[in-house]
Amino acid sequence: QVQLVESGGGLVQPGASLTLSCAASGSGFSMLMMGWYRQAPGKQRDLVATIARNGNTDYADSVKGRFTISIENAKNTVYLHMNSLNSEDTAVYFCYVLALARAYWGQGTQVTVSS
Repeated sequence: QVQLVESGGGLVQPGASLTLSCAASGSGFSMLMMGWYRQAPGKQRDLVATIARNGNTDYADSVKGRFTISIENAKNTVYLHMNSLNSEDTAVYFCYVLALARAYWGQGTQVTVSS
């Protein structure tokens, strides 16, 4: 019962910044956590960052100190602020929502870091 709309991806140069957003809409669910995963070509989908409704966060080691996740609870919108991007960050980024009954996934937004 949840639809996720992602935006903010694009092509940037190394060292640049991007902010991704994901808005969750729907009814009949209780959102427990929102976050981001990413998948590079030929690789598995890995966790990037998560944030619970109470504000607790978790980050992959590869993005600690560079990425910041935040949430606007009233709008069920999660953001991923990405700084100091490098080529290893190139991937499709997927928003997800952990609700009480199940998890939901967005369609993904492409982030490409290249000179």
